[in-house]
Amino acid sequence: MAEIIKTENLTFSYPADEGQEPVQALKGVDLSIEKGSFVVVLGHNGSGKSTLAKHMNAVLLPSGGKVWVAEMDTTREDLLLEIRRQVGMVFQNPDNQIVANVVEEDVAFGPENLGVPTLELQKRVSAALQAVGMDEFSLHAPHHLSGGQKQRIAIAGVIAMEPACIVLDESTAMLDPCGRREVLDTVRRLNREKGITIVLITHHMDEAAMADRVVVMDNGRAVMDGPPEKILVRVEELRAIGLAAPHTVELLYGLREDGFDVPLGALQVEACAKAIAESL
Repeated sequence: MAEIIKTENLTFSYPADEGQEPVQALKGVDLSIEKGSFVVVLGHNGSGKSTLAKHMNAVLLPSGGKVWVAEMDTTREDLLLEIRRQVGMVFQNPDNQIVANVVEEDVAFGPENLGVPTLELQKRVSAALQAVGMDEFSLHAPHHLSGGQKQRIAIAGVIAMEPACIVLDESTAMLDPCGRREVLDTVRRLNREKGITIVLITHHMDEAAMADRVVVMDNGRAVMDGPPEKILVRVEELRAIGLAAPHTVELLYGLREDGFDVPLGALQVEACAKAIAESL
């Protein structure tokens, strides 16, 4: 399958304060993300996961190594607009992305700035709001919406630019459980029904369980990479880098230590409950 994002020996250092050494946030990351996949990037605070995310549509540029988006070198200034057409970003705080007083105007902001003609713009805004289940709120004021609804509007604004990939950088971190579920259901549906590549940056282990693939970051490096049922069961290794396994895995791991014959890979609650019941 074709790649949408590729990094090769990617390094990045934040500028140093006076008298201080530069902070190296990424230390030789090699990563390839396939079109149409759903990838979760996990890591504790300071692991480099958000710095990596910001390289995926040239918000940041490498200190060393290379990043390609749809085979375009992100350091090419003349390709920047096309790179950001290919990969849209949704950030942590939806309030920071809302620029208009009416929902449909906010969703139209990005594609309008790309020069999309009026009739096409109207079609895109309508389709994007339908895709995130917010079409009935098109004439509402965004500041009256819940956190989860605002984040869905932010996602709609990205969808309206018709990207091949959406990167969500800790986009559920500030939401309550209901808002998180709204956003996750939305991106999962966009991936499944529209084939949009999803890269979800998070520290929530339960979000990782729904992905096709999990990449674990630690100290600026990708230290684990594989399907969730192979990665999220590595309880001791995850603990060693400051991460807990999903609650289901932690429960099963504890039961195994107590002598129960249960599989660690039952990540979802229903599968976990079934595994426990069968072992009794």
